[in-house]
Amino acid sequence: MIVEVCANSLESALVAVRAGADRIELCSELAVGGLTPSYGLLKAVKEQVSIPVHVLIRPRSGDFTYSANELNMMITDIELCVELGFDGIVSGVLLNDFSLDVAQTQKLKSAAGNLKFTFHRAFDWVKNPLEALEQLDAMQIDYVLSSGQQKLAPLGIELLAELKKKSKTVQIMPGSGVNAGNIDVFKNNGFNAVHLSGTAMIQTLAQEPAITMNSERFLSDVYIAITQLENIKAVVNKVK
Repeated sequence: MIVEVCANSLESALVAVRAGADRIELCSELAVGGLTPSYGLLKAVKEQVSIPVHVLIRPRSGDFTYSANELNMMITDIELCVELGFDGIVSGVLLNDFSLDVAQTQKLKSAAGNLKFTFHRAFDWVKNPLEALEQLDAMQIDYVLSSGQQKLAPLGIELLAELKKKSKTVQIMPGSGVNAGNIDVFKNNGFNAVHLSGTAMIQTLAQEPAITMNSERFLSDVYIAITQLENIKAVVNKVK
């Protein structure tokens, strides 16, 4: 069984290697489900990590329906990962009715060339997972990362097992809440790969700062933060 570790930093990636992980999914910002890592992190991991690394390509938090500009940026990021010699890409696109955007996902896969391609947990939002699986099979996607459309993968084991049974070529990779206490559920059901972060929150400051830099109002699946023309113009008009 392949153990893939979702690493959010160079330190996490190096720990995964020492622990005996088989592969890394590299990302940033686990709190929002992961975002594309920076060039600096990509370069450091490529230089220091010896096991295969798949890179998450997701330009922002929120939904998985992207503008033309966002898709172009995603393709540019994928091309960079190809150039740097990474082993795989983790990405995917949905339409706003929660169906698979086959055309745009195919563009991302084509940009990845010979790299392995994982369709990420956007799959857990699709309304018809069996239909989406057929579409991904037809596209020759390598992996689908899924919790079985539940908050935690152990709770979604029934759907995950059905997807595994129905899949022709795609490998179903359970992820979300996977740990040593429940890994036997996936091993006994014959899954060939699992995905986990294995993280803990480590305190780095001795005391709370005077003000927080976190903003809960920006955390949403159905809204994204976009600069508004009138808000900026109002300030510019007062100072110019």
